[in-house]
Amino acid sequence: MTPELRRAHVTHARDLFNAGEYWLAHEALETVWRSIISDGDQVAARVWQGLIQAAAALLHRERGNRHGVVVVGGSALEKLAGPQHTDVEIETVRFREQLARALTSDGAPPRLELRVAHGDLRTDEGPH
Repeated sequence: MTPELRRAHVTHARDLFNAGEYWLAHEALETVWRSIISDGDQVAARVWQGLIQAAAALLHRERGNRHGVVVVGGSALEKLAGPQHTDVEIETVRFREQLARALTSDGAPPRLELRVAHGDLRTDEGPH
């Protein structure tokens, strides 16, 4: 996958996720994950799998499936643990904290934020 195509898929996944379209976001994130697996980057692939599982856990939360929230959400939190990975365009440290809160309460779901140069964030509202 070219960098431009990957960026388009990541941006589309972010937009879907932040709109609460968790199933569609799951599918869009999976497209990126598959390309990373084929490139052999196992560390980044694990983080992307955590993002996919986060979308699935939030879908379980919407549907009232507490078991799905606990099992899939726990797996997502495990895969997203640790420092930010430089090869992952999505900010994961703050996302993981927000996800943990959302999965244990009725709090607001986390939002995906794209990383840009020097650790700045780019959300659907623009750079921060």
